[in-house]
Amino acid sequence: MKAQSLALAVALLSVGPVLYGNAAEADVSRHESAAVLQQVKKITGVIKDATGEPVIGANVIVKGTTNGTMSDIDGKFSLEVPAGAVLSISYIGYVAQEIPVKNQTDLNILLKEDSEMLDEVVVVGYGVQKKSDVTGSVTSVSKERLEKLPVTNVLQAVQGAAAGVTITQASSIPGDAPTALVRGQNSINANSGPYIVVDGVPINKTGGSLNDIAPSDIESMEILKDASATAIYGTNGANGVILITTKHGRSGKPTIKYSGYVGFEDFSNKLQFCNGDQIIQRYKDYVAINPGETMYNENVKYQAEVDNYNAGIETDWIYDEASRTGIITDHNVSVSGGAEKVQYYVSADYLSQKGVLVGYDYKRYSLRTNLDVDVTDYLKVGSNTYIASHNRDGGRVNFLLAEASSPWAKEYDENGNYEIYHMYSETMFVNPMIYTTRDAERRQWNASINGYAELDFGKIFNPLTGLKYKFNGGFSYAPKRESTYSGATANDLNGTGKIFNAETQTYTIENILSYTRDFGKHHIDLTGLYAASRKKYSESSAQGQKFINDDLSFGNLGSAETATVTSYADLYTTVSQMGRVNYSYDSRYLFTFTVRRDGSSVFGENNKYGVFPSVALGWNVARESFMQKTNDWLSNLKLRLSYGMAGNEAIGVYQTLVKLDNHKFAMGGNSVVGLYPNSRMGNNDLSWETTKTFNTGLDFGFWNNRLSGNIDVYFSKTSDLLLQRNLPRISGYSNVYANMGETQNKGVELTLNSKNIVTRDFTWGTSLVFSWNKNKITDLYGDGKDDLGNRWFIGQPIGVIYDYDQVGIWQEDEIARGDHEKWDSTAEAGDVKLADRNGDEKIDDDDRHVKGQTTPKWIGGLTNTFTYKGLSLSVFIQTVQGLMKYNNLIGIAGDEMGRRNSTTEIGYWTPENKSNEWRSLRKQSNKHGYGFAQDASFTRIKDITLSYTFPAELMQKAHLGGLTIYASGRNLFTFTDWIGWDPETRQDSRGSGDWEDNYPMTKSYVFGINLTF
Repeated sequence: MKAQSLALAVALLSVGPVLYGNAAEADVSRHESAAVLQQVKKITGVIKDATGEPVIGANVIVKGTTNGTMSDIDGKFSLEVPAGAVLSISYIGYVAQEIPVKNQTDLNILLKEDSEMLDEVVVVGYGVQKKSDVTGSVTSVSKERLEKLPVTNVLQAVQGAAAGVTITQASSIPGDAPTALVRGQNSINANSGPYIVVDGVPINKTGGSLNDIAPSDIESMEILKDASATAIYGTNGANGVILITTKHGRSGKPTIKYSGYVGFEDFSNKLQFCNGDQIIQRYKDYVAINPGETMYNENVKYQAEVDNYNAGIETDWIYDEASRTGIITDHNVSVSGGAEKVQYYVSADYLSQKGVLVGYDYKRYSLRTNLDVDVTDYLKVGSNTYIASHNRDGGRVNFLLAEASSPWAKEYDENGNYEIYHMYSETMFVNPMIYTTRDAERRQWNASINGYAELDFGKIFNPLTGLKYKFNGGFSYAPKRESTYSGATANDLNGTGKIFNAETQTYTIENILSYTRDFGKHHIDLTGLYAASRKKYSESSAQGQKFINDDLSFGNLGSAETATVTSYADLYTTVSQMGRVNYSYDSRYLFTFTVRRDGSSVFGENNKYGVFPSVALGWNVARESFMQKTNDWLSNLKLRLSYGMAGNEAIGVYQTLVKLDNHKFAMGGNSVVGLYPNSRMGNNDLSWETTKTFNTGLDFGFWNNRLSGNIDVYFSKTSDLLLQRNLPRISGYSNVYANMGETQNKGVELTLNSKNIVTRDFTWGTSLVFSWNKNKITDLYGDGKDDLGNRWFIGQPIGVIYDYDQVGIWQEDEIARGDHEKWDSTAEAGDVKLADRNGDEKIDDDDRHVKGQTTPKWIGGLTNTFTYKGLSLSVFIQTVQGLMKYNNLIGIAGDEMGRRNSTTEIGYWTPENKSNEWRSLRKQSNKHGYGFAQDASFTRIKDITLSYTFPAELMQKAHLGGLTIYASGRNLFTFTDWIGWDPETRQDSRGSGDWEDNYPMTKSYVFGINLTF
């Protein structure tokens, strides 16, 4: 704050004569009258803030004149004033004061921070509100995190920094977006992600995502969490709402800004895999315990390993072949400005990311133009337009197979091509590098054109002051293309080519009528909405197999011996009406009532529409007269209370209809197309999931907001779940969507901000966020029974770990004594020993139980920011606690360890080492299918950023508007008991999921610059 004050003071002092007139001219005017001269006197003073530090560059003006000055570096000023003058003292971020001079000649002035001015308004649904008048639970993401963190997706900047929002970066794959969850999971089958609105357009219903938005273009971000805040979005608000506003121009000369960075990425955690000697020992131990398994010779297990073993050549498949140093660069250029009637903002962004795994590359190009025009004094129009292009081309290494590859495996054949079966005669694992030879195009675009027109009736007819009409119209076009070809070099001797095309076209129309008026201490704000949206999706795909050669790749699928073509299209529409009333009395007593009616095409004929009301109350206690005695230490105290309903329609289209599928049948020697019922039964009575939420909150600030924050406690109940229920096959259907079941969420959210040290040159501030959430299923099918097949248990969270307890490893002496006979009769030495929880002397499904949940019980974040003059250091620590995950790396290590490589962190039992933690290499050492779940809690030093902002006077000499350079590190250190790459990332085992999703967590070191011309 003080460094900024000094810079501002220097800038203002340099133009002082322009702002306040020439001193000589002032002297002349003062000497025009002897009588006036006799009444003028010189006064001095010092201006300080609440901490006792001088306020640099504060304006001191004689009220009603242009006679004024500014405080210097010590907060001091001197000024000649006429008798009876009143001084007006002002400085941005502080409450303005008027001080009668009277007989004083030396003044000591204390300025108080204006918390409302520093953070005056927040964006809410279909408008903005003074922060002091907000009754709902709304979290604003600090601009510092949005502006100073070099991230590819804005949610990465929010991770761990917003109370009540769980953001998971399950994939570090370049171009992959994090997932977000607001206040826990409400739904079982339906989508539980938040509704994301960018400049009034719901981006997650247009085929786009936040990856389309360059973080540098974002002005503000608010997260709506309780029913009062989200009910205005009706059927879309049950899982929270994220509102993003992009930057717009301001009147004045053009401002050109450049922001760019270059960074280097590496594995955040490097696992060690077996070297040549270690894997040979594993081979031998594997052969010794599995009858029928043999070594190729006394040294290696597989024939393809012989040459490298004899030559002493070891290959590090993970760190030398499959990976590389990742490089990420971003360049953003923006031009903004405008005249009195026209303001503009134009930006272009280029992001390039070369991932740490070979072939994982990503490029994004985006262009944005925001335009605002005052056509007349009563009509304003504007547009928000952007286009984004995503490129993920190229073949990719198979990281799962790289983990499995022996260091003795043969990478190249005699011709210098990749050896396909590099561990031959083992054919279960192929060379992980062969997939880099695949031709692959992965392209995606999003073009969005949004416009608005706002009519101010009060400027046309004065009695209508406060009445406005706004029209929003938006259209987006999001095409996508994926084309791949695998030939002989990728272990496809016949060749397979695929082309997939899809596109989403969406329009949104909103008519908003608002009325705002103040009557004395009464303030009223009315909003009405009528809106409609339409989304059309279509896709087509073609596949060819058995090509003569690989030369044309996917360029001519018609030349394939076998070709297939498919296509699909659907249409989704909504219509909505909404009304909202905001009322406040003297900014002390606050009231909000909202009701929204939505109609959606996804639901059955009998329940197309749903109505969602909410009500909220607020009380600014600190504004009461009886609280005036606390003003010296209590800056803010506001109570909030809300209750309301929101809906969730998050299922696909046509799920309520009785559908027919087509299939080709042989009939009369010909192939004919016939129809047969779809496996899902229709349901015309299907309707919304409904979430009812109660929220109570407290906003507070102490000692001129040196310590400030808020706490919220909430309870929500979701009923009529959109649940997919299995049906007996005799019915002719396998499942049906029905409204049944209930879930609950309750939790506590806390945000604390403190200014620990504030001096002229040095500041230290701390921000703490904490969120605790408990989620559980309270009913499923109305009979009080669990659904064991789906792992849904009444009284438990939606996502759970349901498994046995491992209590050790069976040892040879235990087997010899027959201890296993009354416990696990099939057990052998080296097998996983599981607990017989019910004491029936056998291990079966009755010994499984709920061991933990797959979502965190609580999350937290701690940010400390230190500044010294222009130097700033920010350290952010994130913690995620109380969740479990199945560790597939341990699971596959046991079942395949003797035939593959594995991390040395995972050991194994032998008759010699008698491990009581790790099972043996026997193929059936886990006979009951234990899942090896682990505590996935972690604490991470998420990011550290060091920046330097050059002094304003130096920038003026260089004819620059500003310059900041910085260095930032992300995911630097992780503290966890998890065994593997990282507890947050996804690890699919062989034969499950998509092997391309196996990608390690990365850390990055980024160096950047922000330059303003």
